This record gives sequence, C-alpha cells and structure tokens, in this order.
Amino acid sequence: MWGFITALNDILIPHLKSVFSLSYTQAMLVQFCFFMAYFLVSVPAGRIVDKIGFQKGIGLGLLTAAAGCLLFIPSALYTTYWMFLGALFILAAGVTILQVAANPLVTLLGDPDTAESRLTMTQAFNSLGTTVAPVIGGILIFSHAEGSVQSADSVIVPYIGLALVLIGLAAFLVRMRLPETGNHVPSAADLLDSKAKAPLKNYPHLILGALGIFLYVGAEVSIGSFLVNYLGEDSVMGMSEGQASKYIAYYWGGAMVGRFIGAILMQKITPGKLLGFNSAASIALLLVSIFSSGQLAMWSVLLVGLCNSIMFPTIFSLALKGLGKDTSRGSGLLCLAIVGGAIVPLLQGILADSIGLQLSFLLPMLCYLYIGFYGLAGAAIRARKANETIQEGI
Repeated sequence: MWGFITALNDILIPHLKSVFSLSYTQAMLVQFCFFMAYFLVSVPAGRIVDKIGFQKGIGLGLLTAAAGCLLFIPSALYTTYWMFLGALFILAAGVTILQVAANPLVTLLGDPDTAESRLTMTQAFNSLGTTVAPVIGGILIFSHAEGSVQSADSVIVPYIGLALVLIGLAAFLVRMRLPETGNHVPSAADLLDSKAKAPLKNYPHLILGALGIFLYVGAEVSIGSFLVNYLGEDSVMGMSEGQASKYIAYYWGGAMVGRFIGAILMQKITPGKLLGFNSAASIALLLVSIFSSGQLAMWSVLLVGLCNSIMFPTIFSLALKGLGKDTSRGSGLLCLAIVGGAIVPLLQGILADSIGLQLSFLLPMLCYLYIGFYGLAGAAIRARKANETIQEGI
C-alpha cells in the first residue's frame, strides 16, 4: 500500500499541474510535502511507536494515511491546491509511522539470521505497489479527462477507495495475534540518544552513504514525477496524460524485475562494483534520452528504472557496514536522508521552468554520478578509516 501511494504521486502531479495551471516548480511541491513528512515525522513517530508498540503503531499509521486520503475530498470540492498539499503531508505522515513500525517488526518476527530476506520480500510487495499504481491511477484519474478540461473531482473516487482499503487493513492488523517482540524502534529517534558513545561523523562511509541515499531517492522520485509530462513533450512522444501514465509502470516495474536480477549478480559481483556499473548505465541512458527524441528518448529514460533496482539496498548496506552498536543510529540517519525525495524534484522543477524539461534531466544524471563514486570509492573509505583507528588503538 505504501508503494502504491508513493507511485500514485507520479499521476497526481501532472493532473494537479493541469487543473491549477501550475509551473513545474509549483507542481513539485507535491513531492516536497510528501517526502518532507519523512524528515519531520520520523523522530516523533519512533517515540510514539516506542510507547504504544509495533502493532498499534501500524494501525495508527494506516489510519493516519486514511485520514490524509479522505482530506482529498474537501480539497477537490473547494479546488484548493494548498489543501491538497496539506492532505498529502498527513497521508505521508501516516506512511512514515507505518514504515517506522513495520520495518523493525518484520526483522523481529522470526529467525534473526533470515531478517534481511524477510525485509527483501516486503520490498518486493512494495515494488508491486509502485508498478500497478500508475496503471490503476491513470485509468481512474485520467479516464474522464481525455479530450476535455481536467477536474480536481476525478481524484475523489481513487482516494476514497485507498482510504477504505487502509482502514480495512488497520482493523485486520490490529486484531491479528502476533508474538511478543518488545517495542523499541531502531529508527531515526536513536539519533537523539544522548548515551551513544561514538559520534556518527566518525564513520565517513556512513556520512557519504547518507548523501548517496539523499541523491538516489531524489533522482528516482524526480524522474518518476516528470515522466507523464516528459512523454507528453512533442519532442519525445506527444502522448496524452492518460496514455503516458501507463508507461510509468515500465519505470517502476523495471526496478522490481531488477531486484531479482541484482540478487543473482551480487553472488558473483561485489556490491560496490555493481552499484558503480548501474550508476554508469543510468548516466548513459539519461544522456541518450536528453539528446534524442521519439521512442529512443522514451525507452532510454524508462530503462533507468531497471538500473535503480539495487541502488537503495546496496547503498544502505554499504553505509552500515562496521558500525556495530551504532548500527541503529546509522540507520536512523539514512532514513532521514530520504528527504532527498523532497528536495531534488523541486530543484529539477526549477530547472525545467528555466532551461526546459528535457535538459532538466541533467540533474538526476549528476546524482547518479555521485552514487557511482560512492560504490567504487566512497564506501571504501570505511576500510581505510577503520584500519587507522585500529592502528591508533594498538
């Protein structure tokens, strides 16, 4: 569900841009409000879940997200953009609470040695949501708008449906009997732990990894956010919004398929090298898309989704290596870095308004350039610094 909700923004953005006659910068406030919630709500969400427990925390997250969905009704009826942004923030706050509660719960429900495989499985469901959302959202939101003036009212039915599903899930999960796991949440709240021994700046590979997460999430979200408008450009495919929305599934679906391919390749190729290769491929594909037209421009940008597949978990794991007891605090820092999904799309919106939409894709290309550096060199700083620390200790 949270994958579905996140990818649905890619349909919502061009729709609201058309309804309210927004600039690209103004339209990207959708992602700014959505991902800023991750940054602002993560710490208080961790404290809340610490008090009420994982299971009730999941219920609270789902109900908060449902409330955000229902706020789309007055936003559409009053046709007010700032109300949509407020509804999105509340919706994202619910998703943040859900993520803070669900991720650690998944790791605790079973053998600790297989915790990573359980998290990988949940990510597969997340990818399924991001893949089907553009298709379903495009049909529901754009179906009444083909060849006519778009109306804000077309979002009401999809988001009421989302709210009902979220409320149903909350009722089911709160009643479900789960084993006792304890309540402590290894989340962003741990960043404020005054009893922590080592400052996180002592781990340069972690700091560089946090920047990598910031830029990766920013680039991935930014590309998805602009795809409908990009495919509608006369120099690309000149598609209607309804037609273009169906192709976003290839972008997010590529990420889902790529995770399975990446899992196999990582058995033979070191994660850093694979990260570097995927980053180089992303840069090449974006360059082709920027300086071409027609189907070549379209398919080259859609294929970036396939390259994205292994980036987030690989950066995350490389950044946390060697942290020991500081792993949970490091994880908290990386979770806060997801705020890149708020900043990078907004910056690309400013570029699109000033130099054109096609050339604005140079910004995510620069993000992938840094990610390639991190995979090939930045993560290795951990080994050098660790060795220096050991030598000093001796």
